[in-house]
Amino acid sequence: MAVSKLEKIVSKKADDKTMRYIFPKDFEWGTATSAYQIEGAWNEDGKCESIFDRFFHQKGNAENGDTACDHYHRYKEDIQIMKELGIKTYRFSISWPRIFPKGVGKPNKKGLNFYKKLIKTLLDANIKPAVTLNHWDLPQALQDKGGWANRELTKYFEDYAKYMFKEFGDTVKMWITHNEPWMITNLGYVSGSHAPGIKDFKKAVQVAHNLLLSHGRVVKAYRQMELDGQIGIALNIRPTYPASKSMKDRIAAQKKDLFRNKWFLDPILKGNYQSMLLDFFQRKYGVPNIEKWDLETISTPIDFLGINYYSRDLVKSDENSNELNLRCVKKKNAEYTEMDWEVYPQGLYDVLMMINKDYGNIPIYITENGAAFNDKLTKDNKIHDKRRINYLREHFKKAHEAIKDGVPLKGYYIWSQIDNFEWTTNSKRYGLIYHDFQTFKRTWKDSAYFYKEVIKNNGVIEKTKKK
Repeated sequence: MAVSKLEKIVSKKADDKTMRYIFPKDFEWGTATSAYQIEGAWNEDGKCESIFDRFFHQKGNAENGDTACDHYHRYKEDIQIMKELGIKTYRFSISWPRIFPKGVGKPNKKGLNFYKKLIKTLLDANIKPAVTLNHWDLPQALQDKGGWANRELTKYFEDYAKYMFKEFGDTVKMWITHNEPWMITNLGYVSGSHAPGIKDFKKAVQVAHNLLLSHGRVVKAYRQMELDGQIGIALNIRPTYPASKSMKDRIAAQKKDLFRNKWFLDPILKGNYQSMLLDFFQRKYGVPNIEKWDLETISTPIDFLGINYYSRDLVKSDENSNELNLRCVKKKNAEYTEMDWEVYPQGLYDVLMMINKDYGNIPIYITENGAAFNDKLTKDNKIHDKRRINYLREHFKKAHEAIKDGVPLKGYYIWSQIDNFEWTTNSKRYGLIYHDFQTFKRTWKDSAYFYKEVIKNNGVIEKTKKK
């Protein structure tokens, strides 16, 4: 590959101990959120229950998304902060039960009007909206019909998406069908730790297929409507590495990669399931049920692939563990976030290179990347989150390296714009903006000022210590 402009910019100032990791001119710096985690107003203006409303209310959780960040009422304040940050793109999700309270039928005009106002305010601030159609908060009314295990939901999802395209297709130019179908499958139907709280591996395999099929149906519908924009999906990809050099651990890591990553990447980008896993699932569980044109629909070409990257999986063989006879282990003496995830920037580079090598030159966006740390507000209302700054800086540098090595990376969205309800607790703080869950006051963290400079410079300018 020829020496790129990026390489020249990095090396130009190397002698004076200043490194400039400058990104392409049209690179999109942004932030990301999801409806349930920030909006609140869980039962206002015609919105009905989502599966997470039901899940947390039934459990009697003191913490839930009922008010979250109250973004539903404070979106103008939040967008003003985005404008001051200088972000180019804001990724958010639409709450399906806010638009169709029963999942299907008559749309809720008040819910629709909220998103109309949100999108207009973003555009007035010169911020590009990137809309996720499903970020986990399925209408409870559809869960009552079997949820994602019911193939009929693929049609309901298509109908909902087509309505969104009709209403916003002229103003929204970037669409994401699903956020992290692996998490819906694994946490919702294997461990049961997320809504709908089911523990049924057989059902989980079928859920994964139905999610993929619904994605394909929506992409196909978008193409048929001939809209001027882009559509893709956001997958949470984790590179997998064996815990040792043993053959058993290497095979276990390969199985984990197939189940965690390739189970979704292959049908979307290659039009088939990896045969080893497919044979295993169908032999042991009799699923997934695949109809004649399913894989052709699932592999309807997308415009970009969204990658949510946080950490890696270090995998060890364990015949007494789960269905795949493996488990993930922790590396000793490594740094970990509040989510107990290893800080591993190299994994981002490895993921980007793997996708480029295995699936071709598809445009990629980092649709989520960030870290939860134990942020504390000082007496003078400051948040000195040095660890988050270091985390972001090192990941930006690895993203830059991947671009230099030929990956068509087009944008990078930080999770998250603001501390939000992190599905089970308010204490896992990911935000660039500190949120007080009692007063709803927003306070800039040091990482927000750092990110503002990154956007202003279109990259990382790093002064190194002279020897």
